[in-house]
Amino acid sequence: MNNIRNFSIIAHIDHGKSTLADRMIQLCDLVSDREFQDQILDSMEIERERGITIKSQTICLPFTAKDGKLYTLNLIDTPGHVDFSYEVSRALTCCEGALLLIDAAQGVEAQTLANLYLAMDNDLEIIPVINKIDLPSADPETVALQIEEDLGLDSEFVQFCSAKTGKGVAEILEAIVQILPPPEGDPASQLQALIFDADYDPFRGTIISIRLINGTVKPGDIIRFMSNGREYKVEEVGLFKLNREPQKQLSAGQVGYILAGIKTVEDTRPGDTITLKDDPCSEPLPGFKKVQQVVFSSIYPIATDEYEDLAAALERLKLNDAALTFEKDSSVALGFGFRCGFLGLLHLEVIQERLEREFDIALILTVPSVQYVFHLADGTKKIIDNPAHFPDPSHIDRIEEPFIKATILIPERYMGVVMTLCMDRRGENTSFHYPMPGRIEFQCELPLAEVIYDFYDRLKSVTQGYGSFDYEMIDYRKSDLVKLDILVNGEFVDALSQLVHRNNARARGLHACEMLKEEIPRQMFKIAIQAAIGGTIIARTNVSAMRKDVTAKCYGGDITRKRKLLEKQKAGKKRMKTVGNVDIPQTAFLSVLKSDQ
Repeated sequence: MNNIRNFSIIAHIDHGKSTLADRMIQLCDLVSDREFQDQILDSMEIERERGITIKSQTICLPFTAKDGKLYTLNLIDTPGHVDFSYEVSRALTCCEGALLLIDAAQGVEAQTLANLYLAMDNDLEIIPVINKIDLPSADPETVALQIEEDLGLDSEFVQFCSAKTGKGVAEILEAIVQILPPPEGDPASQLQALIFDADYDPFRGTIISIRLINGTVKPGDIIRFMSNGREYKVEEVGLFKLNREPQKQLSAGQVGYILAGIKTVEDTRPGDTITLKDDPCSEPLPGFKKVQQVVFSSIYPIATDEYEDLAAALERLKLNDAALTFEKDSSVALGFGFRCGFLGLLHLEVIQERLEREFDIALILTVPSVQYVFHLADGTKKIIDNPAHFPDPSHIDRIEEPFIKATILIPERYMGVVMTLCMDRRGENTSFHYPMPGRIEFQCELPLAEVIYDFYDRLKSVTQGYGSFDYEMIDYRKSDLVKLDILVNGEFVDALSQLVHRNNARARGLHACEMLKEEIPRQMFKIAIQAAIGGTIIARTNVSAMRKDVTAKCYGGDITRKRKLLEKQKAGKKRMKTVGNVDIPQTAFLSVLKSDQ
């Protein structure tokens, strides 16, 4: 066990975690130059396209140190985006140390701090690493000073490297061996293993990623899950190299996988403890703290007969992504579907793309919303995230909505535009300080509903990509909310209803009407698209009718002949309108979510 090191790479988004992992893999000769590809641990197609890490990945690196000993380094590469911070917290539970990676040009950013606090909560040994020292704009000395002053880490342990060129990576591996502690645990004790991730293989069943705290496990053992008491016979244990490598056994301190022919996805829960049936441990490991979903949206299959496939697909994704929650839901317009909870809009987009690509299911999503607390006149309290469950307004005493504390790091010159953006989104209690010359840390309390829509995109564009953003939930506050309904040809479309603040209702309603006007095809009769609060119409647009020129044959003569033909046409269209149905295309539902501003 003295020759094992378990560590994670944590950093703000785009500071070079996956690239550093690539260099370490090459340095340890795990992959030949011919088979190598950039971001080798990002195995999902969507990760490669977007250039981000979504799933934390584990790999076991054999490394011969300067003292001639062979060490086993278990590296867990983590995502940097705030929407996937839950992946980071799970990865850190399995480690004794972490590399805190900081960009030599950008310095300490919002997510750097958030991840540092996560690592400190887990009592990890932290090695600060300054990356991208080969950039023309790099200023490693200033960043090293910043690490000491802002983060309170000892600057003598700071490592300098360029993950792109490979400079300094061997020194980092040496520092991991020297500075980070080996895992603690007793291989001879009862088996205690923590499940920190799981994946599904259609041929082998569920692949469980585990960190062994105590004991050993080998093929043939009967294991038991402590949360539900299910028992399985182990078929194979092994380590994650670039492919799964079977081993004779795994013992305390190691990170690896177990295959036990587990066909049912629900049995495997990240955070659960595995022990042996014959010699069980006395108590389970503490596991992970429950994750808080902040964005809710309903997902419906376009073809109603794909409902069962969607249910199975969500079960599979939940195995791989413990932050996703879902429950059954139904809509008049769209049939049966699921109400899902996400950690943010990027998380929602990623789940939607994975469902469409990996499981080949075409989907419709409703407008994302957050959880509101309704205090009713009779003293009861209701938590509502779906506009369809909005109570009768006459029964509502007050409504509370969730507020977050946003931390935004920006260069000084963007202070004005960012402040305006926050004020437009009903921001309050703003404060700021200067962590280093030329950079401002701006803090503001905002309603979560204003942030999930398009706040991050707007922040990136007004700060030309230099703004970094992190948030935490604080509390619920009283708010003046209304239910905004959309009517097409006089019919309510329940999937387009949204809960909005009264001051924003008119703008949001007008935007939805304009977007639908672009998407709904013209009919033989005029279609009215309206936005309403209760019985009051607050916005309207029309899709004009296609019409035949019935007066083309009339030339000259009395005007009454033309008028008679037009009146006849008008009566026909009126009759058509009363019986006509308007089919709303799939793109219309998505267009309402997109914001042009």
